[in-house]
Amino acid sequence: MRYISTRGEAPVLGFCDVMLTGLARDGGLYVPETWPQLDAKTIAGFAGRPYADVAVEVIRPFVAGEISDTDLARMANEAYASFRHPAVVPLDQSAPGQFILELFHGPTLAFKDVAMQLLARLMDHVLAKRGERTTIVVATSGDTGGAAVDAFAGRDNVDLIVLFPHGRISDVQRRMMTTSGASNVHALAIDGHFDDCQALVKALFNHHKFRDEVSLSGVNSINWARIVAQTVYYFTSAVALGAPARTVDFTVPTGNFGDIFAGYVAQRMGLPIGRLRVATNVNDILAR
Repeated sequence: MRYISTRGEAPVLGFCDVMLTGLARDGGLYVPETWPQLDAKTIAGFAGRPYADVAVEVIRPFVAGEISDTDLARMANEAYASFRHPAVVPLDQSAPGQFILELFHGPTLAFKDVAMQLLARLMDHVLAKRGERTTIVVATSGDTGGAAVDAFAGRDNVDLIVLFPHGRISDVQRRMMTTSGASNVHALAIDGHFDDCQALVKALFNHHKFRDEVSLSGVNSINWARIVAQTVYYFTSAVALGAPARTVDFTVPTGNFGDIFAGYVAQRMGLPIGRLRVATNVNDILAR
């Protein structure tokens, strides 16, 4: 599958290069040139299957020709073996016709574990096959950093640098990032806000000479591999509620659109989603 930048001025790449590149060189985001389709029979067949098996079926079209089914299945099973619930992301009924998708059963209790645990294995696998090493720089307001540290700690082919705003995250979040003991993890407190951390990351990505010298990569929502990994739980939850025979609506707490965009991807792939609702707070640029 070919991937293109949303700004149209970056090279067309395959999945592995997109995953390792993160942000496109023109400042855009990489997305598939075409959307793969899953028919109703395939989607209905997800019912009752292990989460890792569904992950392979959903992700396969995006990595075809670059990562084998055997390797993808092995990494998916490893990624979700540490989750505390056998369903990985179970549903809990809160009211008639209303359900909560529990995304907190991963090692750091953040929804970002679902994608990050798989992403770390995918990246390390591809880098090992190529004989390469990469440096990941990630800005975090708390949850992303902890999830990234847990997922990438001890990986042979990755150095992880986490930037977080000093004094503006919880003590638990800080400890998750600063106590791993892994030699490839470096957590840095920045005197400023999260936006300052994000600005530093963007500046590094826009410095193309430096970016090439250190093989810079990112695992924030700019990385397509994170989006496609999150797409899986839209399929598993919708099928558990009767899809594709019925449509399902999703309401998603939304900051930078990454998670709900994964729902849009599932919809484009053929999952019968009725509405995707953005739930927001004062960080309401999407609502506006």
